[in-house]
Amino acid sequence: MHTDVDEAQELQLDVLGMTCGSCAVRVEKALNGQPGVDASVNFATGQALVHRTHDAPEFDALREAVRDRGYDIALHDHGSERDEAEEARGYLVRFLVAAALTIPVVIMSMTPWFHTEWAMVLSWVLVTPVQFWAGWPFLADAIRNARHLQVGMDALVAVGTLSAYLYSVWATLSGRHDHYFESSALIITLILLGKYLEAVSRGKASAAIRRLAELGAREARVVRDGAEVMVPIDEVVVGDLVRTRPGEKIPTDGVVVDGASAVDESLLTGESRPVDKSAGDEVVGASVNVDGTLLVRTTRVGGQTALAQITRLVAEAQGRKAPIQKLTDRISAVFVPAVLGLAVLTFAGWMLTGHSVGASMLPAVAVLVVACPCALGLATPAAIVVGTGRGAELGILIRGGEVLERSRAIDTVAFDKTGTLTEGRMHVVDVAGDRSALPMAAAAEAHSEHPVARAVVASVEPDAAVPVASSFRSVAGMGVRARVDETEVLVGTRALLDREQIPVPDSLAHQAAGFAEMGHSVVWVAVQGQARAALAVADVLKPDAPETVGRLAGMGIDVAMITGDHRAAAATIAGQAGIPVVLSEVMPADKVNEVRRLQAAGATVAMVGDGINDGPALAQADLGIAIGTGADVAIEASDITLMRPDVGGVATAIGLARRTYRTIVQNLTWAFVYNIVLLPIAVMGMLNPVLAGAAMALSSVSVVTNSLRLRGYERGA
Repeated sequence: MHTDVDEAQELQLDVLGMTCGSCAVRVEKALNGQPGVDASVNFATGQALVHRTHDAPEFDALREAVRDRGYDIALHDHGSERDEAEEARGYLVRFLVAAALTIPVVIMSMTPWFHTEWAMVLSWVLVTPVQFWAGWPFLADAIRNARHLQVGMDALVAVGTLSAYLYSVWATLSGRHDHYFESSALIITLILLGKYLEAVSRGKASAAIRRLAELGAREARVVRDGAEVMVPIDEVVVGDLVRTRPGEKIPTDGVVVDGASAVDESLLTGESRPVDKSAGDEVVGASVNVDGTLLVRTTRVGGQTALAQITRLVAEAQGRKAPIQKLTDRISAVFVPAVLGLAVLTFAGWMLTGHSVGASMLPAVAVLVVACPCALGLATPAAIVVGTGRGAELGILIRGGEVLERSRAIDTVAFDKTGTLTEGRMHVVDVAGDRSALPMAAAAEAHSEHPVARAVVASVEPDAAVPVASSFRSVAGMGVRARVDETEVLVGTRALLDREQIPVPDSLAHQAAGFAEMGHSVVWVAVQGQARAALAVADVLKPDAPETVGRLAGMGIDVAMITGDHRAAAATIAGQAGIPVVLSEVMPADKVNEVRRLQAAGATVAMVGDGINDGPALAQADLGIAIGTGADVAIEASDITLMRPDVGGVATAIGLARRTYRTIVQNLTWAFVYNIVLLPIAVMGMLNPVLAGAAMALSSVSVVTNSLRLRGYERGA
């Protein structure tokens, strides 16, 4: 086990014992204090993402460093995601017990005899389990941190409530008639309620990655020795033949060997429309076989499947911090000690102005409780977890907080053309001359695998009668000739017709010239020595491209196209899409230079591409967006990957990233304003400690709830 860990350059770890955002800061410091380690710890997910160099310490050394800070780490099991529901249940039980014991004390506090001796003793008896059992998570965290000479956010709650409790015990034993048992109990009860709601909210926030992990099939129907055998998914190996019946999940990635069916791939692409699959087509594990039976030869299993890689990418993204969070981490590191100092000064100030110990203690306790900056620790990671999770559900993989922050500054989107804006395959887009020649041309081209030939064959209506060709012969670089119904048919370039001395009518030549001016390839059809038709063949624009360009323009983003195609073809596609800036005839190696030129002119550029030659440009751009059906190198170089082949995801991805960043800013603003406004009020004694506890609990829930609004983000929003 340790051998695998030591060789890995990237580790995903579960962090145990964290109760607040400052805990995450301390664990992160412990990990980053080791040579060759770059770690990011996410309190919202309870995980750490660790990048290591070859000379970095082994896992056991990292674990020891974390244990020295009072926490623990374990290798993350991708099959078992963090169970926020169990955490929430623990807080719920403590809350219910605390509430049952606190309510009688609160009721007594409303009666005239609350400060009598018997009422004080009864309150002491009821509140003690609340303080030391229900409130144990706060006390345990404070004790653990104290042993390591640290203070955390929960220490503020522990010190505040313990101060009120111990003073009340002293007052009871010394015969005084002022006590605050109800305050300490109510504070703990309300904060436990807040912790419960927070855990429930965080469970909803990270639900996307949990749903991804649960999507895979548990068993597979494997064909072995001619018989079908149900085996656990872990026993399927590359090369196995797997049969999938209608309504079943395809167990793992593979290639269809036999059968035809529609397959629902919405888990990967966000596209609800099933995709037709037949022999030779690739299928992905966890997609649903809709209506046919498929025999699939497996190509990837276990952690190599598309689903496993997507789950891993989303988990990594949720662990990557936005640069704005560094400010939060720096504040959290000094905030808690500063608040403890402020509480001491508050107590001293009230004592010096002639107030009693009890009266001086209340504002000090209020300062401790209201300042607990849990909302500050959750503000950024909660939004990142929900935003990236929602992106995954929409077929958009966003690589973490830094990408979210960079996206807000994008003012220019540059598209590659072929396979990105266009479908990446040839179509017959227009016909000049005699359309009845099309079936004969299709018959002649039926035996050719050339992309233009495929386009000619596909241009014939499905129900049209296509004759059978004979005597097929390819003419290198020019076209084909064949006999169709005993008729000589030539399909190819103008040079082929000239070589065969076939004249072209002026009207047909004029229309063909118009096709060429638009950047289309022209395919000629001659029958029995006469030019009968000219076909305009081109790669066509994706249907959603014009709408996408319009959406980007509505977001205040300029749009450009960078392509190696000649000027006329590029201008045609750009005109159809509504793209005003066209950079054509750009060699593949020069695409990165065009991105640099745009950046030098002051633009903040997002590059969208799908090919191998787009990789450098994607890496150079301020934001790289890869169409997920393209080359792996393009996807690796990108910051955002679109799992659907359409380009509508570009505007959706940028919109979601911007919305997520706005949510982070809203959360941080609320967390800062909450403390800035309420701390002075608490110092002045105008905030009851119980209300301070309620406000603190509400603040944590509010930032997570605000983040959860991102779950409603839709394509086109």
